[in-house]
Amino acid sequence: MPAANMKVDGDRLWDSLMEMAKIGPGIAGGNNRQALTDEDAEGRRLFQHWCEEAGMAMTVDQMGNMFFRHEGTHPDLDPVYIGSHLDTQPTGGKYDGVLGVLAGLEVIRSIRDLGVRTRRPIVVTNWTNEEGTRFAPAMLASGVFAGVIEQDFAYARHDAKGKTFGDELERIGWKGSEKPGDRKIHAMFEYHIEQGPILEADGVQIGVVTHGQGLRWIECTVTGKGQHTGSTPMRMRRNAGRGLAQLTELVHEIAMKHQPAAVGAIGHIDVYPNSRNIIAEKVVFTVDFRSHLLPVLLAMVEEFNARAPAICSDLGCEFSAEVVGQFDPPAFDAALVERVRSAADRLGYSRMDIVSGAGHDACWVNKVAPTVMIMCPCVDGLSHNEAEEISPEWASSGADVLLHAVLETAEIVA
Repeated sequence: MPAANMKVDGDRLWDSLMEMAKIGPGIAGGNNRQALTDEDAEGRRLFQHWCEEAGMAMTVDQMGNMFFRHEGTHPDLDPVYIGSHLDTQPTGGKYDGVLGVLAGLEVIRSIRDLGVRTRRPIVVTNWTNEEGTRFAPAMLASGVFAGVIEQDFAYARHDAKGKTFGDELERIGWKGSEKPGDRKIHAMFEYHIEQGPILEADGVQIGVVTHGQGLRWIECTVTGKGQHTGSTPMRMRRNAGRGLAQLTELVHEIAMKHQPAAVGAIGHIDVYPNSRNIIAEKVVFTVDFRSHLLPVLLAMVEEFNARAPAICSDLGCEFSAEVVGQFDPPAFDAALVERVRSAADRLGYSRMDIVSGAGHDACWVNKVAPTVMIMCPCVDGLSHNEAEEISPEWASSGADVLLHAVLETAEIVA
């Protein structure tokens, strides 16, 4: 078991976060490093450089997932993985995903500094396109790795400009040769900011994630009739914008019925023709329902699908919908959860069990290997926003817990 005085170099971890944040800067202090952009490629090259400096060997699979291996004394044993993602939202922060990747690197750097050896190899991973902003759905490459998303389907995903995932992966030079999922995992750890206000509000340093929320993304289209806003009588309008407004309220109403076990909102919205003096003829938007209880999640989707068409019909509009992203609520590995709790206790850090309100690559990997997540607080629970912020102390505390839990799982050699 790791000694209580074993800790990461918090200053080095913070410096790495700040250096990576220089790539794909946003306009308000955060980052815009979307999947398979030139900025993503640049961030990958920096990460590769750092990992190879730390003595790790790189493998890249056909989805662009990057794997860096730190050898164990028994190379034939299944490795322990540490993974998250480097891609960001268009107006993303400096820590979402990136913290988990660079903390994995810092674990290896610290192991080397401490002269510690483990029986099992340790692999640090950058999963491709976790955010799903440019290419829906989210957690695309880890989903292919876990066998829940077909690779051909993933390659065919396209962005708003019609560029496909497969073509863009080739263009930036990060399509590898390894078949996704063609490797063994003994256990995987993902370290992440909470993306919610609970830990900070309660003054707790470490979130031990016991479950993740399941989600359904429903892409909806409301079709009306584009007419002049000034000359069309109110009684004769078929306004798709009214459909959007009423369905927004419907989503809120449905989620409120299931409190505190569920959330729901409409996020991405496209309005056509999006002109000041033309009534909206079509609105395309995505409903996001989430819950850590599968029956609740399914009930919300069922009610929305039952009521939405009638609401639109009453407005003279047509309604259609398609599920474009989904996964059921995962329960993380009980033994690994307890190992994270013990590591926090050993280090003297306050902790609490929490449910992740967001989807993560760990949710898919959990289907093929024992998996757990560790979280640190973030200021005001703000995430997917350039104002996203954490403290260096929060970052290093969670990384210390990650170090201890990984070392115990990878088995220190005396």
